[in-house]
Amino acid sequence: MADLRYALALVAALLAASISGSEAQADDYPTRPVRIIVPFGPGGPADVTARQIGSILQESLGQPFVVENRTGAGGVIGTLEVANAPADGYTLLMMSNTQTANESLVPQRKYELMRDLAAVAALSYSDLVIVVHPAVPAKTLQEFIALAKSQPGKLNYASSGQGTPYHMAGELFKTMAGIDIVHVPYRNSGEARSGIIGGQVEMMIDAVPAMAPNIADNQVRALATTGKVRSTVLPTVPTAIEAGVPDYEATIWLGLMAPANTPKPIIDKLNTAVNAAVKQPDVQKLWAAQGELPMAMTPDQFDKFLRDDIVKWAEVVKRFNKTR
Repeated sequence: MADLRYALALVAALLAASISGSEAQADDYPTRPVRIIVPFGPGGPADVTARQIGSILQESLGQPFVVENRTGAGGVIGTLEVANAPADGYTLLMMSNTQTANESLVPQRKYELMRDLAAVAALSYSDLVIVVHPAVPAKTLQEFIALAKSQPGKLNYASSGQGTPYHMAGELFKTMAGIDIVHVPYRNSGEARSGIIGGQVEMMIDAVPAMAPNIADNQVRALATTGKVRSTVLPTVPTAIEAGVPDYEATIWLGLMAPANTPKPIIDKLNTAVNAAVKQPDVQKLWAAQGELPMAMTPDQFDKFLRDDIVKWAEVVKRFNKTR
């Protein structure tokens, strides 16, 4: 009995020391630069937002937050790098609905999102815009749908890779509009934009902030945005719902994750710093001009959001697989 009491006391002491140590570690964190791995190409919404948030976190937490692009395999390569990183808070993942969609789309992944990574903080979301090359003889969304129906399997649409929000939005649009257009995956969003601007593909669904300058320069023609209400950045462009595709809605959202088992006090400290950043009036003003809206959640709320989104996209993947 005495041995049992001693063992229990030892376990309690070790647990208390561990908790105390992690809290002390969080008090000091960070003591060196933190990497933010962006598993997408430079210049896209994830990259731009990562650099904006990294700059604010550097100021508030006193250490550089260095953005590193690790592209490839529709976000899988960069995500795996973070999943395999030490769980110490010094490697973070800038992620989007690409990662939640990949849980259904890429069964051969060497990680599981909610097993191997931990939710840190939500950041922002923005609507998408459906654009076509100017040579496409369709001035409205309904005209494009009619054109696609008259030429099944002949028209192409670009995305920045399988599982990205642009790909998933395209597949959802295909099923809801009842059309057969061919997915052309590029290595990153920059190359996909070059593809549609150059006329190699006819259509693309892209983030409003990224595509708005190309629309303004008449390099592409905007047919519809994908939110419930019109974009403040593109107020003259109707929503897809207004343009005749009832209930069609698609967004891109962004957030931060860390390797699983990262100490909770560190995750909480990062979450507090990120939520303070996205609530700054100058950040909200900048994002509003880009068509980007802030999301502030606790780690537990973001964890639930991620799990719900995985279920949502699993249903979408099942639906468009049946139409192939």
